[in-house]
Amino acid sequence: MRKALLGIVSKSTSPLKAMMVFALAMTFVCADVASSLAARPAAIVVDAKTGKVLYSADANGRRYPASLTKMMTLYLTFEAMAKGKISRNTPVVFSAKASAEAPTKLGVKPGGSVSVETAILSIVTKSANDSATALGEMIGGDETTFARMMTAKARQLGMNGTVFRNANGLPDPGQFTTARDMATLGIALREHFPQYYGYFSQRSFLYGRQRINGHNRLLGRIKGVDGIKTGYTRASGFNLVSSVADGNRRLVAVVMGGTSGGSRDNQMASLINTYLPRASTRGGGDLVAKADGSNPIKALAKVLLPKHDAPTPDEKPVAVASADDAVADDATVAEDDTADSNAQAEAPTLVAPAKKVKTVIVSAPKVATAQVVAAYAEPTQAAEPASSVDPVNTASVPSGWAIQVASSPKQSEAQAVLDKTSKQAPKALADASGFTVAFDKDGVTYYRARFGGFGSKDAAWKACTALKKKKIECYAVQQ
Repeated sequence: MRKALLGIVSKSTSPLKAMMVFALAMTFVCADVASSLAARPAAIVVDAKTGKVLYSADANGRRYPASLTKMMTLYLTFEAMAKGKISRNTPVVFSAKASAEAPTKLGVKPGGSVSVETAILSIVTKSANDSATALGEMIGGDETTFARMMTAKARQLGMNGTVFRNANGLPDPGQFTTARDMATLGIALREHFPQYYGYFSQRSFLYGRQRINGHNRLLGRIKGVDGIKTGYTRASGFNLVSSVADGNRRLVAVVMGGTSGGSRDNQMASLINTYLPRASTRGGGDLVAKADGSNPIKALAKVLLPKHDAPTPDEKPVAVASADDAVADDATVAEDDTADSNAQAEAPTLVAPAKKVKTVIVSAPKVATAQVVAAYAEPTQAAEPASSVDPVNTASVPSGWAIQVASSPKQSEAQAVLDKTSKQAPKALADASGFTVAFDKDGVTYYRARFGGFGSKDAAWKACTALKKKKIECYAVQQ
């Protein structure tokens, strides 16, 4: 048909007729291009400790990322937080463009705002398109600039088959990725930002009086799954990136182009069950960020952090039950991507304030934007190869002074202590950012629970004194 139409164009003597036929032919050509990125199965399983590919199916084929795009939006958000450019309490103002994004969305009106933490939680649970756009506009100044920053960061991480055009993953023909690149990004999020990675395990959070449930139905259903992100549009099919930690084994698996939410989840569960036993129990691979002792996070912990640690609480944090009544997470909601009854298990729940600031906050966000854009200036030279990425710059704990409230052999418990402490002393920790840092002791990995972002020793001690008045043990350390 296409060849026939082009033949008619070549033989036609009427310019108008030729133009009409040519336009029709180009429609078919564009359809061919779109179909090349249409929903087709692709998958990869990567040993997150060695970088070894354990399974691959068209992992380098181009696919539409859908809401997996938000993984990079959060990567740049975490990086800005780690560098002190923004904090979890920085207000994120929603522009008219952000507020007008298609559902799913948080629903903040133009000129309103939420905290960075609320925006993060709305993205990892509800996959809020408006929150992703608002974060991108705050960090990049505008979404176009932020998309360039996203692509530049992708190159630095070795994601050479990815181009980003927006912050939320809503359909754009120029935005594409690969299953391999999404696995790289999934590993980078855990390795570079362990202090924030716990957000991905949240299955629900409170927004005012409303409980917002997440879309990742494997959390609580498959042992060891601790995130990361789902995605769906009609063009992309059903996508999922999963991180798994079980004992000394670590996996990141990607499934793209699923025909339904259920089939996607079942394929992911099968891949995890098959390949997790084959994953290495030893680190040492040259990956995005090394997972062994040469990991910059652990290296910094050993060199800069004190040898003593605050005691782990006697009682384990109590998990709050949450129900996952999730739906598909992009503008096109799929009927069959509803909650799986098997996924309704207990999980920690964060509480985020639902206060929407009606007065547009101008000065603070603009200053933060200028600083952040300068920090993420797009490189002018050619991208480095995948083996030469930037773990030192991105894998950093907040600088300055911090206060430590606990240490635990389980990162989830350390994170739970941070969450509980934040609720008990919100004023003392208003400008602080909670994070966990891994360290080794007698061959066992522990996690320090800390709040960073204090500009001086006095500020840290003042906050610690306020915590002690609430019978929360702590001490100040310099990062």
